[in-house]
Amino acid sequence: MAHHDDGAAASFWSPFRITIFRAFWIANLVSSIGTWMHEIGAAWLMTSLTRSPVLIALVETAISLPIFLLALPAGALADILDRRRMLLFTMGWLFAVAATLGMLALMGLIAPWILIGLTFALGLGAALNAPVWHAVIPEMVPRADLHAAVTLNSAGFNFARTIGPALGGLVVASAGPWAAFLLNAVSYLVVIVVLYRWKRPPRENIMPAERITGAVRVGLRYVRHAPALHAVLIRVGAFMLFASAFWGLLPLFIRFELRSDPRGYGILVGLFGAGAVSGALFLARARRRVSSNMLVSAASLLFGGMLLILGITRNLVSAGAAMLIGGAAWLTLLSTLNASAQVVVPSWVRGRAIAFYLFAFFGSMAAGASLWGVVASRIGVSHSFLLAAAGLFLSAAATHRFRVVEGGEASLEPSLHWPAPRIVGPYDPDEEPVLVTVEYRIDPEQAQAFIAAMHELGRIRRRDGAVNWGIFRDTTEPGRYIEAFVAESWTEHLRHHERVTIADKAIEDRVESFHRGPTPPRVSHYIYASNVEGEDTVGRITEPPQGLR
Repeated sequence: MAHHDDGAAASFWSPFRITIFRAFWIANLVSSIGTWMHEIGAAWLMTSLTRSPVLIALVETAISLPIFLLALPAGALADILDRRRMLLFTMGWLFAVAATLGMLALMGLIAPWILIGLTFALGLGAALNAPVWHAVIPEMVPRADLHAAVTLNSAGFNFARTIGPALGGLVVASAGPWAAFLLNAVSYLVVIVVLYRWKRPPRENIMPAERITGAVRVGLRYVRHAPALHAVLIRVGAFMLFASAFWGLLPLFIRFELRSDPRGYGILVGLFGAGAVSGALFLARARRRVSSNMLVSAASLLFGGMLLILGITRNLVSAGAAMLIGGAAWLTLLSTLNASAQVVVPSWVRGRAIAFYLFAFFGSMAAGASLWGVVASRIGVSHSFLLAAAGLFLSAAATHRFRVVEGGEASLEPSLHWPAPRIVGPYDPDEEPVLVTVEYRIDPEQAQAFIAAMHELGRIRRRDGAVNWGIFRDTTEPGRYIEAFVAESWTEHLRHHERVTIADKAIEDRVESFHRGPTPPRVSHYIYASNVEGEDTVGRITEPPQGLR
């Protein structure tokens, strides 16, 4: 047993052996401490400016709503732009906004809507930053260490949650919220220094960069046909809709229900962070014994239990104990879902997949925080916590059937087994649609099994770029089938070549095992015949290569 634990611990800490990951982790820790100091300062400042539950909850909405609005284009940018440069830009933006907020607070020029507006501006920077920040983690560590790296990242953020709120409470109590805002600005400079010194290897790609609108469409298409990602999005959205009551109403609960001061606020939020850190140590071992699906369901129930206790207690000690448990549940659930969102998608679409995860997370957070602010104004904070706890219990039961995939079973590395198709005649690579057909000859007695395998392959075709797909049988010749799918352009079809993974190839091989023809399935490519003058530009057709696409 001792040997087993040591192995778990070694696996948990192993990403720290990588220099760049270690530097990023430390910089992220410093920045996260600054962020939590800001959170304490902003929440306490708003409760000093107004007692309106709606306005106080809107602070959480202001930081979450931009990620809901910009997650998809931000995820596309994370996949098509240089990730290091994008991080430098977003960190520069966050530094500028945090410094502005600190200076205005120092001069006494902050009103409720100014605080909400500048918090929204911080949210814009966070929205652009989050997908690319998550997307670079798999570039720094081997795939085998990805779960540990994501958990360490979450543990660092929650360790900052332990230190930051307590420091923030001391700073706000001794100097004022302005000092917390300026210290947050300084913390962004630490990240900028690490980014500036990071020599990210250049990514060679002979294909032209995707346009932002096309990249978003491709991301939408991918997610639509990625069931493993659907489960993650449903689970995180359902959880955050009710868990957002905790973050939206916590300042009101601590100040007016528990009648505490900024120090008490910082200590309680710090206890939540301490619980999260302990949850990270627990998770490294629990993942070896319990499925991700069970971990997510159990964590959701525990978080609901924390809200139940907060809804009935007026005691600082029992509230702190409940928040310790809630912190462990929070990290267990979100770290598991975050890691799953990254390991079930290939590198080329990872930024967009993470963007959808953040879209679901912060969309539910923004909607939930506003909703619970309205609910609390009618039934009170404590009853709102009880109602949210009931919602979490029900949602955990309702979403358990959406299984979270562990990841790592199938290789998502590019297979690059499709030969480059040849083309004759003039063409516009970015305009006309492309039709690809594949002709199969099979044993008619195996038709049902073949069609079932083809529809699984069709989902992959659509996921990787096909705008239409179908399988058709010959009405006069039993056993002859034509697969047909359409790409938006020749360039997009060539990108499809780069997106096929080793796991996809295994499914293709299974489909082709049904083929009984004397030669491999015949593949043909056709470009849409535009209605333009000149024979040379009408009816352009590729020379069909032998073998796969």
